[in-house]
Amino acid sequence: MAAMDEQLLHEVVEAALKAGAGAAEAAFAERQSLSVTVRLGALEEAEREEARDLGLRVFIGQRQAVVSGSDISREGRSKLIERAVAMARLAPEDPYAGLAPPERLAKGPAPDLDLFDPNEPDPETLEARALAAEEAARAVAGVTNSDSSSAAWSASAWRLVTSGGFSGHHRASGFSLSAVAIAGEGAGMERAGEGRQTRWQSDLPSAESIGAEAGRRAVSRLGPRKIASTTAPVIFENRLAASILGPLISAISGPSVARGVSFLKDRLGQEVFSAAVTITDEPHRPRGLGSSPFDDEGVANRAMAIIEAGVLTTWLLNTPSARQLGLETTGHAARGLAGPPGVGPSNLTLQPGARSQAELMADAGAGLLVTSLFGPSLNPNTGDWSVGCGGFWFERGEIAYPVSEITVAGNLIEAYARVVPGSDLEFRGAANAPSLLIDALAIAGK
Repeated sequence: MAAMDEQLLHEVVEAALKAGAGAAEAAFAERQSLSVTVRLGALEEAEREEARDLGLRVFIGQRQAVVSGSDISREGRSKLIERAVAMARLAPEDPYAGLAPPERLAKGPAPDLDLFDPNEPDPETLEARALAAEEAARAVAGVTNSDSSSAAWSASAWRLVTSGGFSGHHRASGFSLSAVAIAGEGAGMERAGEGRQTRWQSDLPSAESIGAEAGRRAVSRLGPRKIASTTAPVIFENRLAASILGPLISAISGPSVARGVSFLKDRLGQEVFSAAVTITDEPHRPRGLGSSPFDDEGVANRAMAIIEAGVLTTWLLNTPSARQLGLETTGHAARGLAGPPGVGPSNLTLQPGARSQAELMADAGAGLLVTSLFGPSLNPNTGDWSVGCGGFWFERGEIAYPVSEITVAGNLIEAYARVVPGSDLEFRGAANAPSLLIDALAIAGK
């Protein structure tokens, strides 16, 4: 796929300046994707998407406006520029608006992050892959039906040019495969799935292993019990444990801290987790699902420990939130084309501990192993948190029976301080963690 010509973006920026903008940045995003879904051995859906979009952000003094569109013809670009400048003149003043400081921009050759696999699969290849995953799931004893199986490919490109002197681009590919199996009959049916996404096709697990795991997980959920409300140790399995870091990222994002809407707003430089917990953010990890050579303002990004031996070391900042807090951007600007930059991490990793999931269960004795989450709720000011769960009750360190329709709740300031990481870290997405034990959480059951 050919990214938009760099010179054309320079021309858009220059035209915006001539039209009255004091500063401007132009971004171009291009995406192609192909996905195939099968069910019960037959093709159910095939979808192809192609999109090319141009975004323009302009500044007039401390006023800014952002517009985007898919019409990248000369006439379309002219209308985009005209609209952006007109909107900026009417926008309210923002004392923190502006391009990133020139001295913080990424310079020199961008690091090669190995994010792009040039092999584009055809629909037949994706269909065969999805069928193989579904077949493996249906072959598991106890599986009675299939919800679906899907295989997909995508390729994307991003280019950014600013009047502040930055020009850069990167591109990435994505390959995914998933299967969802159904076990049991009637009111006793249980559903579970397995899926993986990678930058390179060769890094995907086999279709057979994904399907077999989906089937195994569905069968393991049969006959769930409801348990009485209690307080007990809770272990979040590695495939979903990183989801409990979502509230952390929200709480340490610059805009939340600047607005005072953060349960961690007074905790910078303090212990938030136990000393056993270190959480890193690594934007330059090769083939990482969250990797990029620079942030979405063109700022040079780098690896850092957000939590180091339990201590909160930094906020996540883009340029506006850094200015508001009297700090410097940390290179965590994240944006689409239709709005100004927000804040987000790249490849977030809670580093592993020394004990396996089985050893964590043995340490806890009895408690809940969480294998599915839904409907999280958070009070961003206090850290009070709850989430719907499914999983398994364990006793004497061994799985006893599946459980469902339960809610786990606690205050995250207290819960984070008691997190014990396991050793079973797997890289499954842009945020990853091993199994995590918290020694006491409230469990709402029947």
